Amino acid sequence: MRDVFQQELHEVQQRLVEIAELVAEAMRKGTTAFQTSDIALAEQVIEEDARIDELALTLDELSIQILARQQPVARDLRVVVSALRMSASLERMGDMAEHLAQLTRYRFPDKVIAKGLRSTFKEMGELDIKIAEKLIKMLKTQDMKFVDAIRDIDDQIDALHLSVFDKVLSEAWGGTSMDTVDATLASRYYERFSDHAISIARKVKYLSTGEWAPELSSEEA
Repeated sequence: MRDVFQQELHEVQQRLVEIAELVAEAMRKGTTAFQTSDIALAEQVIEEDARIDELALTLDELSIQILARQQPVARDLRVVVSALRMSASLERMGDMAEHLAQLTRYRFPDKVIAKGLRSTFKEMGELDIKIAEKLIKMLKTQDMKFVDAIRDIDDQIDALHLSVFDKVLSEAWGGTSMDTVDATLASRYYERFSDHAISIARKVKYLSTGEWAPELSSEEA
């Protein structure tokens, strides 16, 4: 029974990695579609989000079965309960990529973001892709160096998020009301994507150390 239990825990980890890989790909495609007004790619991201939702649901079902059947304690219990919460964060990260694709679809054939903010959003997209890649490595290895790397990238994204608000609220902003709404929404999607990564990083650190780390983020994702 113990061997079966360990195999199930390993499967939980593998499924988390699989979902994280799909989330990273969704953000890569979503960002490309967003920046280039690629409607076909945007539609692909929207369609493929159902796969992320499905995998998150099946992982939750597996975790609940393990809790009911194996009644884990101590670290094993933390692993299973954390998996339930991490799958929810990964599912929301997929939603953020989907929201970017939806914005792209709504504004097609025009670009979503006004010219004066495109370089900022290009950087935000690159950072979110980087944070997704670090997240995959962290889930595979449980290496704490990736926790710190994710936190550092999140700080950069937060700074860019604030700069978007400064820009659209300034007297020099020449965008339309629609430009303002689009920039605000898109910036929020990128920022929330990284917030959820931080939430997962906190849980991985908790699994490794047994200590909660609220200092990783000022906001629970």
